[in-house]
Amino acid sequence: MTRPVPPASSPPPSALVAVDRVVAEFRRGGTVVLTDLTGKGLLIQSAETLTEESLERFGHLTNTTPALLMTGRRAEALGYEATDAPVIAFRPPAPLTVDQVTMLGDPVHGTDRVDPAMACAEDSMHEGAPESLEHAAVLLAKIARLLPVVVATPLHEHTDIRHWAAERDLLTVDSTHILSYLPTAARSLRPVGDARVPLQGAENTRIVAFRPADGGIEHLAIIIGNPDPEQPVLVRLHSECFTGDLLGSLRCDCGDQLRGAIDVIAREGSGVLLYLAQEGRGIGLVNKLRAYHLQDRGFDTMDANGQLGFHDDERLFLPAAEMLLQLGFSRVRLLTNNPDKVAALARHGIRIDERVAHVFASNVHNLSYLRTKAEKGGHIL
Repeated sequence: MTRPVPPASSPPPSALVAVDRVVAEFRRGGTVVLTDLTGKGLLIQSAETLTEESLERFGHLTNTTPALLMTGRRAEALGYEATDAPVIAFRPPAPLTVDQVTMLGDPVHGTDRVDPAMACAEDSMHEGAPESLEHAAVLLAKIARLLPVVVATPLHEHTDIRHWAAERDLLTVDSTHILSYLPTAARSLRPVGDARVPLQGAENTRIVAFRPADGGIEHLAIIIGNPDPEQPVLVRLHSECFTGDLLGSLRCDCGDQLRGAIDVIAREGSGVLLYLAQEGRGIGLVNKLRAYHLQDRGFDTMDANGQLGFHDDERLFLPAAEMLLQLGFSRVRLLTNNPDKVAALARHGIRIDERVAHVFASNVHNLSYLRTKAEKGGHIL
């Protein structure tokens, strides 16, 4: 039986730990400081957790009017001209209010379209480059599974930003650590638990849990039978779906795909199902529920993600490749309808010998969802 490599004995990388601490502070509604290699800094707070009191405290820290950072996709949803910029900064002519932040940042409780003149002066938009502090700020919100909208003020005038932040009891983190966090965490995955778990229809099954070095959320490898690492292994990548997998939601086909994959692998005799902690195509359960709310207003599944400020698919498949390689599997027959999964695994060192179709009947509730996956996502259905 193939066994994963033993856990690393070295301590978790400080960069991962620094980001993890800032994520926790960010989710609590705290104010944090980003720095870069040039000595610049950015004071930020999640727009989602903003209150009148916290906005007032934020203003007192710098005595300047903050900007509102959001993804280019959210800006387009608000009616601004299409842009390739990952981040747009709105600097309104008057100080931001909590109501204005909600209106601009949250399409569920705010609006899905706004007159640009209400949001900012004509020349007040700034495009954040992929390596910029602004981009790191919005990415931090995504990592924290919050709406990708951030209140921010530059700290360029402070010569020692870390000292300035420490005096005010503010956490700091290097923007490069945020920008590299997801791939770094994926490469740090190590097995931390391994047990036999007989399943209905697949009694010879064991589950191996993989955890990143900063103690983050675990991914699971469900190994059915005794797959031979010398042969192409039948593999399914399944992103967790609380509503579909556990509750049997009819809005998607995830539950059918999960149980169907176990059945197919069991009939085959052996294989691996990777259960990845990437709810809602990587946007998290809360944001997925927000997307469902927008779908009920008439948006399709991908446009709803865009209204929230996310890409169509925010998932990273490097964790899956790392898990397979540590389990000893480098050649797979991939059970999927999604060509992007095939390409992603191949980029990360997994040889795809065959794509195996994985299609299930639609119902009245998920027909539009499946049609969108096929027409916009390129799924082969």
